[in-house]
Amino acid sequence: MWVLLAVVSALCLGFYDIFKKISVKGNNVLMVLMLNTVFGALYMSPVIVTALCAGHYGFDDSIVGHLRILLKSFIVLGSWLLGYFAIKHLPLTIQGPINASRPVMVLVGALMIFGERLNWIQWIGIGLGFLSLFFISRLGAKEGLSVRHSKWIWMSIGATVLGAVSALYDKYLLRLYQPTEVQAWYSLYQCLIMVTTILLIRRFGKSTGDRFKWKWAIPCISLFLTVADLCYFYSLSIPGSMIAVVSMIRRGSVIVSFVYGVIVLHEKNIKAKAADLAILLVSLLLLVLGSLLP
Repeated sequence: MWVLLAVVSALCLGFYDIFKKISVKGNNVLMVLMLNTVFGALYMSPVIVTALCAGHYGFDDSIVGHLRILLKSFIVLGSWLLGYFAIKHLPLTIQGPINASRPVMVLVGALMIFGERLNWIQWIGIGLGFLSLFFISRLGAKEGLSVRHSKWIWMSIGATVLGAVSALYDKYLLRLYQPTEVQAWYSLYQCLIMVTTILLIRRFGKSTGDRFKWKWAIPCISLFLTVADLCYFYSLSIPGSMIAVVSMIRRGSVIVSFVYGVIVLHEKNIKAKAADLAILLVSLLLLVLGSLLP
């Protein structure tokens, strides 16, 4: 069941990336990000309202629990902020595979922190994942996106690193708290942080870039992300689930955004990128098959 939930999460993340790309095109990134957190908090608000009406303040009414979730909110917002700027300026067929490298980082953390062990099929899948990363770096260079000189590439890498840190932290949090509780409160804290940030910028800062334009794709970002995260958290909460495998399966979201980049955005070097994507797909398939072995 945890594998199926991870697959559903991956599909939702693919549409999340598409709506994010549509929303930030020619738009103010910080305002789009703030509205994403506002809608995310609204979608999860019934969980908090129900708990408060019952006299519960979350995490066994412990301030320590809320501080742990506040830390997660800052980590995720850092990843999102870098990722939003990256996806605005990079082709989806480049940014998606870079983001797909997250499971490699999660794997190292999972082996070191949680003592997870992979079987030989999953190790082959991880090896193919490394090969896919090598190919996408070569393809990026062909399109003038040098790792040395492109700040958008570095932002995408930074977003991926923080995303890996968040994934490992999630495994720790879900050993302590319920999935919906974690998602609802961190969504609320993200919203409060971003609204405060925008108000401070408007009061004391300068222009934050492009003017903001409302797009109906904006609430769709939060909708698909909320469903993706719910499936993800429940997947991790199931006994026997492996964060390294779940994280790799979720990177299958690149398939959805890749198809959109090819058909709608008409991005370049599609044959070479499709070959790289095929390697990634085989890698994901091996990880799923390996997780089904006794």
